Amino acid sequence: MPVRASRWRWNRAGWERLALVLLWLGHGTWVLLGTNPGRHWTRAAGLLSRPSQGLATRWEAWRSSRREAGRTLTTLRAENERLAAELGQLKLAEAKEAPRRVDADAAVHLLGLKQQIPLELKAARVIFTTRPATFGGLILDRGQDLGLVPDQGVLAPEGIVGRLWSVGPTQAKVLPVDAPNASVGVMLMRSRATGVLQGLGSGQAQIRYVSNQEVVQVGEAVLTSGLDRVFPRGLLVGYVAAVVKGELELRVTVNLSAPLDRLSLVLVLPTQPPLEVQPPFVAPDEKPQRKKGTP
Repeated sequence: MPVRASRWRWNRAGWERLALVLLWLGHGTWVLLGTNPGRHWTRAAGLLSRPSQGLATRWEAWRSSRREAGRTLTTLRAENERLAAELGQLKLAEAKEAPRRVDADAAVHLLGLKQQIPLELKAARVIFTTRPATFGGLILDRGQDLGLVPDQGVLAPEGIVGRLWSVGPTQAKVLPVDAPNASVGVMLMRSRATGVLQGLGSGQAQIRYVSNQEVVQVGEAVLTSGLDRVFPRGLLVGYVAAVVKGELELRVTVNLSAPLDRLSLVLVLPTQPPLEVQPPFVAPDEKPQRKKGTP
């Protein structure tokens, strides 16, 4: 059986035609590319590699942003820890300085009160309180060493506190004005009616021996009358909280103005002060100046 010749077998004429086609293709390519073909190849390679370069740039930018975010988060955490530590130190310093500020404020208020009352007042610090107990009181850090004696009046910038109950060598006990066995001569500011203040406890007291004929209003100020010779006249005691008419007298309940449970510094009045303390008058040589043209 004869072998059939392959149709893909080229002869010499086929090879010549192929060479001519390749020659024309090369010439056309040379004409299209010009005298500097490398520039076109470079541009083509750049166009082909641009998508991959964009992806690589984005990938590197994402990784850089993640690294920067990690560094920022670490920095923020460190900054927060530092600020928290500083805040804790400031709070601790403020807590340490708080008692000094309270004492300084109380001392300023006491100084203002001392300037208003022209008497020889002695300052003392409250170091302990036994007020929750029956017949409890305030313990001062001064006693006979400051020349204190029993029955001296004790007051604060907000109002009267009580009287010295017992005095030791270096300490003294104050019977607060709201104690059941405490009594103070008082008067009502508006009506000038007088009575005796007796303690009820818990920062309250009651005025006795006020006639039913008197008109007492809730909120009216209650002052010392000076008749007990412990407090001079005119010191603030408290304010009327309630008024109930009885058979013979009014039962007047008073909210004391002095914060008996929060006192740190107090002033002690001298023994048997004058009935009434007048403010200092203007010196005789300090006369007001006359206007021009007046006789």
